[in-house]
Amino acid sequence: MLYRIIGALLLGLATLLAANAQTDSMTVELPEIIISENRLQLPYAEQTRSIVIQSAEDIKMAPVISVSEALHYVAGVDVRSRGANGVQSDIGIRGGTFDQTLVLLNGVKISDMQTGHHSLNLPVDLSNVERIEVLKGPAARIYGQNAFSGAVNIVTKTPVETGAEVQITGGDFSLWGGKIAGSLSNERNQHYLSATYDRSEGYKYNTDYQILNGFYQGGWDVGNGRIDFMAGVTNRKFGANGFYASPEFTDQYEEITTGLGTLSFTSWIKDNAQIVSRLYYRHNTDDYFFIRSDPEFYHNTHKTNTVGVEVNTSIPWKIGLTGIGIDLNQVYMQSNNLGERDRFVSTLFIEHRFEFARKRGSITPGVQLNNYSDFGFFALPGVDIGYDITDDFAVFGSLGKTYRVPTFTDLYYSDPVNLGNPDLQPEFAWTYEAGVKTTRLPGMIVQASYFYRDGSDIIDWVRESDTVPWQPVNVANVIMSGFDSNFSFLVGKMANNEKLVINRFDLNYTYINSEARVSEDLLSRYALENLRHQLGTSLHLRYSRNISHTIALRYYDRVNLDDYFLLDTRLSYDNGKLGVFVDVTNILNKEYMETNLVTMPGRWAKAGVRYSF
Repeated sequence: MLYRIIGALLLGLATLLAANAQTDSMTVELPEIIISENRLQLPYAEQTRSIVIQSAEDIKMAPVISVSEALHYVAGVDVRSRGANGVQSDIGIRGGTFDQTLVLLNGVKISDMQTGHHSLNLPVDLSNVERIEVLKGPAARIYGQNAFSGAVNIVTKTPVETGAEVQITGGDFSLWGGKIAGSLSNERNQHYLSATYDRSEGYKYNTDYQILNGFYQGGWDVGNGRIDFMAGVTNRKFGANGFYASPEFTDQYEEITTGLGTLSFTSWIKDNAQIVSRLYYRHNTDDYFFIRSDPEFYHNTHKTNTVGVEVNTSIPWKIGLTGIGIDLNQVYMQSNNLGERDRFVSTLFIEHRFEFARKRGSITPGVQLNNYSDFGFFALPGVDIGYDITDDFAVFGSLGKTYRVPTFTDLYYSDPVNLGNPDLQPEFAWTYEAGVKTTRLPGMIVQASYFYRDGSDIIDWVRESDTVPWQPVNVANVIMSGFDSNFSFLVGKMANNEKLVINRFDLNYTYINSEARVSEDLLSRYALENLRHQLGTSLHLRYSRNISHTIALRYYDRVNLDDYFLLDTRLSYDNGKLGVFVDVTNILNKEYMETNLVTMPGRWAKAGVRYSF
C-alpha cells in the first residue's frame, strides 16, 4: 500500500534530519494584517470582533489539499463534507447551518439562492490562497445578507514577481492531479493565471470525482486609482453515493459548473478617503441524477445567475471613521424542479468607528438596511466595542441582529422524500459575544470568546417519521451558546532560540450548547446536528531551514452522531523553488461521518511536488 511506503519515508526522513536541526522559526505578524472588509478595513490588532486568520504559511504546513479541508482547523467552524478532498462540503459557524454562513472570495459574495450546498464551489486552488479570514458572530451588518452565524472570506495572492509554477499530486485511490500557473508583475500592474485538475476513482463505490479549475486575477494602477479584475470557473463531476437522499441510494451523480467575474475600481481622494465600485456576476449550473447509469430516470437541472453592483466608501473624520456602502443585485433561476424564479435585493450599509481613552478603546455602531423583492424590508443594527487593557491584551464585545431568507430549495423543491414550503418566513437572531485576545504579544496568539445566539423562526427540514417527506418549517426558537478559543505558541520565538526543533504548537477548543423548542416527535435534518465539543491540536516541527513536519489531532462530538478522533500528518520540503509534501490523513483509519448520510474516507496517503521558476 502507498500509505506504508509514505509512512516509512516520513519516519526515515524525520529521523535522518532531526540530528542536523537548524531552524528558521516561522513568524506570524497578525497585528499588521489588514482585514479585507469592504468599508472599514482595519488591522487585526484593532478589530473588535472574533476573527481567526489562516495564513498561507498555516495552510502550507497543514495536511490538506482543499479549502474546505483547511477550514477543519479553525475553532468554531464545522465543515460537513460529503466525499473526499472537498468535492462537496457544507460549512457552519458556531452551530449555524450551511445556509447561515456567507462565503466570500476577495470580498465578493458567493451565496447561491438555490441552496447553500454550493457555497464552497470555488475556482481557486489552495496554493492560490494568501489567507482565509473567518469572522465568527453576526456578520450581516458587515458583509450583507445571509451572514447569519458568520462569514468566511478567502483572499487570493497578488503576485509580487514574474514567474511560473507547476505542480503534480498523487495518492491512494488513484488520486492524481496537476497545476500550472504563471504571473506577470511590475510596479503598475500584476496578473496571475492558473489552471488545475484533480481526480480520484473514489474510496468506495461511486465516490469518484473530477475537479477542473481556471482562475485569473489582474490589477492595473491608473492615475489616482486602481482597476482590478477577477474571473474563475470550476467544473465538478462526482459520484454522490448517499449524499442527499439516503445511505441506501448509492447511484446518485452530480455535475456542477460555477463561474464568476468581478470588475472593481478603487479611487483614492484627499485625506485618505477611498471609494470602491464593483460589478460582479456569478453563474451556477447544477445537474443531479438519481441513477448515474440511467440519467432519464430522475434528473434535476438548475441554472442560477446573479448580477450586481456595489459601491463602498470609507471617510476619515476627526471624530473617527465612517463607512457607507450600497449593494444592488438581481438573481434569476431556471429549474425543472423549482421553476423560474427571480429575486431583487437592495442593501444600504452605514457604520462609524469612534475612538476614546487616547485611542485605547473604540466603539462601532452600524446598521444594514435591506429590502427583498419577495420578503420586504429589514433593519439589522449592531455594535462592536473594544478596549486595550495593555499593549498586548485587549477585550472586545459585540451584539447584533442578523437574518437569513429562505433559499429557492427551501421554498419550492419537491421530490418523493422532500417537499418545499412556500409559506416559509426569514429567520432572525440576536447574537451577543464577549472575548479577550492578544494584540502584539511576541510569539503568542490567543483568542477566547463566549457567545450567545437567540434565534427565532429558525428554518429546519423536519419530519414525523421515516415514511413521510422532509419539509422545511420555521422552528419556534433555537438558542446556541458556548465558548470557543484558539491558542498558537511560536515556541522558538518565545524561548528566544530559533534552533528549537519544536517550532509551533496550536490548540483550539469549542463548546456549543443548543436548546431548541422542537416537538420531540419531529426528526431534524440540519438545525440540530451541531457540534457539542470540538478540539484541535497540532505540533509543527522544523528539522532544518527547509524541512518541516506537522502532526495534527482533532476530536469531534456531534449531538446526533458518534464522536471520533482523527490523526493526520504532513512532512514537507520547501526551498522556495522546489516544494515536496507527503500527507497521511486519518492515520488511525477511523470510520466516521460529518453528516448523518455519508461515511468518510479511511486512511489516505497523498504526495505532491511543486517547482517554481
